[in-house]
Amino acid sequence: MKIALCIKQVPDTSDIKWTEHNTINREGVESIINPYDVYAIEAALQIKKIIPDTEITALTMGPQQAVGMLKKTIALGVDKGVLISDKKFAGADTYATGKTISKAIQTAVPDYSMVICGQFAIDGDTAQTGPSIANHLNLPQITFVKEILECNGNYIVVKRQADEGIETIKAELPVLLCMQMGDFEPARALIDGYKKAQNAEIKTLTMEDLGLNAEEVGIKGSPTYVSKAFRPIITRNSEQITYTENSAQILKSKLTEYMAGANE
Repeated sequence: MKIALCIKQVPDTSDIKWTEHNTINREGVESIINPYDVYAIEAALQIKKIIPDTEITALTMGPQQAVGMLKKTIALGVDKGVLISDKKFAGADTYATGKTISKAIQTAVPDYSMVICGQFAIDGDTAQTGPSIANHLNLPQITFVKEILECNGNYIVVKRQADEGIETIKAELPVLLCMQMGDFEPARALIDGYKKAQNAEIKTLTMEDLGLNAEEVGIKGSPTYVSKAFRPIITRNSEQITYTENSAQILKSKLTEYMAGANE
């Protein structure tokens, strides 16, 4: 069984820099593994514990500095790392990103049984890239996955967070999973993992390697664009009501007053 693990290096949110196209400049910016992808990594490793001959290939799209992140996943137990990197990929929206990553999966892991992603990326928070990959690969998808319950190589059973509660879903493979943050502590790398990662070779795939052209990737291949990017200014006015016998009535009066002002 083979798993394509899609992860992302995201900038430290305290050090964001913007390009002239209102996209994030990732060159030279301190980066971390996207927190949701940490749980995607853990999900892949859990499946490998259930099915020991599972081979996990981590793929990420980004600059050369992302090699370090891929080696961290190998230290954790991932088998291979693939960097999808080309200057022409810069400025891609979620559609172009999904198309590029799906081509990389078909190139690097053509016989995959499962694709696993994080549900969100904290630098964009759109939750669109995973479903976009599924669309380009013509795969069924399960989003907001909280826990993997069973996997036998032919099907998988998971718990997912729904608006009305928790759902248990069984799906035949191949399938794409988008992982939520789980209620458990992710694994940490051991010394043997670090030794393996140090000597690991990370394969790089360029636009030409994927059989794509400049009109399909990056800004040129993106049907959407960011018209404005800014840090939100959050202001809150609050008032504390000390508990008394009349607290409920006071609160009702305050809310009525607030709503009246909001509707003017």
